[in-house]
Amino acid sequence: MSQPFQVCIVLGTRPEAIKLAPVIQTFRQSPQLKTYVVLTGQHREMVDQVMQLFELTADEDLAIMQPKQTLTDITCRSLTGLQGLFQKIQPDLVLVQGDTTTAFAAGLAAFYQKIPLGHVEAGLRTDNIYDPFPEEANRRLLTQIAQLHFAPTEMAVENLRKSGTPGAIHLTGNTVIDALLTVAARSPQCTIPGLDWAQSRVILSTVHRRENWGEPLQNIARSFLKILDAAPDTALVLPLHRNPTVRDPLKAILNQHPRTFLIEPLDYAQLVGAIQRCHLLMTDSGGLQEEAPSLGKPVLILRETTERPEAVTAGTAKLVGTQTETLFTEAMTLLTDENQYQQMANAVNPFGDGRSSQRILEICLDYLQAQS
Repeated sequence: MSQPFQVCIVLGTRPEAIKLAPVIQTFRQSPQLKTYVVLTGQHREMVDQVMQLFELTADEDLAIMQPKQTLTDITCRSLTGLQGLFQKIQPDLVLVQGDTTTAFAAGLAAFYQKIPLGHVEAGLRTDNIYDPFPEEANRRLLTQIAQLHFAPTEMAVENLRKSGTPGAIHLTGNTVIDALLTVAARSPQCTIPGLDWAQSRVILSTVHRRENWGEPLQNIARSFLKILDAAPDTALVLPLHRNPTVRDPLKAILNQHPRTFLIEPLDYAQLVGAIQRCHLLMTDSGGLQEEAPSLGKPVLILRETTERPEAVTAGTAKLVGTQTETLFTEAMTLLTDENQYQQMANAVNPFGDGRSSQRILEICLDYLQAQS
């Protein structure tokens, strides 16, 4: 038997870990591959939680995380660490996911050493280079240097084709659905002291994006107060991002309301349990726009743009911006109009069928065999 191909899968944040976990599991089961998992350390505890949940171990950890790190810090430290690592391993293929600074730096490090690059979740676009920032630029830059583009939807495929993308474009579905369905099948718990999920219609929210810092974040928080006051059978569960720029304004406005549960970030299993039990989601997260529809939960997107318009087109999500009155109106519609709620809850999820990782494995094996 010939030597297995060497593949490096690089990740640094919780969303990457979630979406790459089923890919790593699938790749490690292939006798034709030697798969190295490399952590940059862009995030720390949250990535470790995901790795434990999926029973995964890293082969290398650059441990770059430092207090108050900037995008430049993350990029430079990742590039330096990956340069030496790639020289040591000499991979036949590097895989990255999505649009993080880790993904961009890993793609650039592979490019500098002329190592083929595969981009999982390729082709997402808002067409505004600064929204979301820096994600829109990161994914566009990765498109220019990748040889394999794993597009989650037909719209992502079309985005790649229209931009004259070099490399091969493959429609695979989104690996987050693989991860979600695996965890949801376990019916994970999400116990929050003082909250009875059965007695309240719970609004689950996450807010963290840079473009929502400042006044938009305050507007969002004020809308939550209005909703809670107008609908006494509702409760708000809001896992707080660790960044004080996000945490402090939310706590200042919401901390005193008796039906607001400002909690520490949930691990992924708890988050899936919360999605299963909540009534609706109000979020600026990209991943939740993909995950919630698989569990039949409507999503109000707290942003001015989304790189996942498929969810909006399918009717599973609605783009509502960050103005207090608009958010109040849209949320109250879903809380008072059962027909509107059911239309969103029962819409078909456009993001995949849970077999994306297997498709990616087969494409990579075909590519590597053709190159050898």
